[in-house]
Amino acid sequence: MAEAQPLGPIELQPQPKTVQELAAIGGKEVPERYIRKADNSGDGALDVCFPVLDVPIIDLQLLASSSSNSGEELDKLRSALSSCGCIQAVNHGIPGEFLVTLQELARQFFALPSEEKKKYSREIGGIEGYGNDMILSENQILDWTDRLYLILSPEQKRTLKFWPENPESFREILHEYSMKLQVILEVLLKAMARSLNLEENQFLQQYGDQATMQTRFNFYPICPRPDLALGVKPHADGSAITMLLQDKEVEGLQVLKDDQWFNVPIVPQALLINVGDQIEIMTNGIFKSPVHRVVTNSERERTTLAVFCIPHPDQEIQPVEDLINETNPRLYKRVKDYVSLYFQYYQQGRRPIEAALI
Repeated sequence: MAEAQPLGPIELQPQPKTVQELAAIGGKEVPERYIRKADNSGDGALDVCFPVLDVPIIDLQLLASSSSNSGEELDKLRSALSSCGCIQAVNHGIPGEFLVTLQELARQFFALPSEEKKKYSREIGGIEGYGNDMILSENQILDWTDRLYLILSPEQKRTLKFWPENPESFREILHEYSMKLQVILEVLLKAMARSLNLEENQFLQQYGDQATMQTRFNFYPICPRPDLALGVKPHADGSAITMLLQDKEVEGLQVLKDDQWFNVPIVPQALLINVGDQIEIMTNGIFKSPVHRVVTNSERERTTLAVFCIPHPDQEIQPVEDLINETNPRLYKRVKDYVSLYFQYYQQGRRPIEAALI
């Protein structure tokens, strides 16, 4: 990036308790640090009924094929990513039984005794491992969630001390999942380029072969006051692509569209895939990185698994030249190490993409 890079996040202190421990204590209130302030976008209230977002269902096998039907699916893909920024991906090649096993492993991990989970606790100032929000400022509003954050690829970057050995099959299943997602990612990036009438490797080349894949297991305990606390505050992802395996029964994800919050429905065995800020930059704003949040639930726990596909920090990201013309002038600068901006802007409730605007 042309401007000086900001320093990485500086954590003031660890949280004394996980959210799961706070929820187990019981009570009818949430600690003040978790009480949100009304945001400036959409409906500030959380205790209302929200409309359901019509997220297009996209057949990944059709996207990968050269059949006549693939053209219609490419049009659907372009329309979806230009409007709401996300799709429900089906026919992705991952058996439903495998996804159920993965979800069950996540639930089993978060159900372990606290002392067992804390063997994998992240270190102060670090991202990887088990824990919750980094505390970067005294007045920061915390998210009602616990997480297990791991680097999946490249394999040599994995820090195995953070990879649970209980459940026993956790490491093996997660490794297999990461291999399957690499295949999906390539299909998707090529299809996205074709949908914009670009050479199919345009986005793959910018994404680079030194990219990282990071995963975050999210656990949202029962919250006594869903009207006051959010599972995750409003943000857009700093990734190129994010793939989410939703809880198969409990909703909670919401997307902001046209200044209105919408519930994202659960589609059995689908992967919810959204573009991140780095694809919005590559497409010169044609594909939208959606602002989203997670609401809490007073009756049921919720477990999800997000995977973030992120170009290497040294990889330069910029709008594809073929997408810039007199009608569509260049919107974004060339950037490097985009994610370094992410945590500072995120905790301030701002979008890191602001720093990339011309």
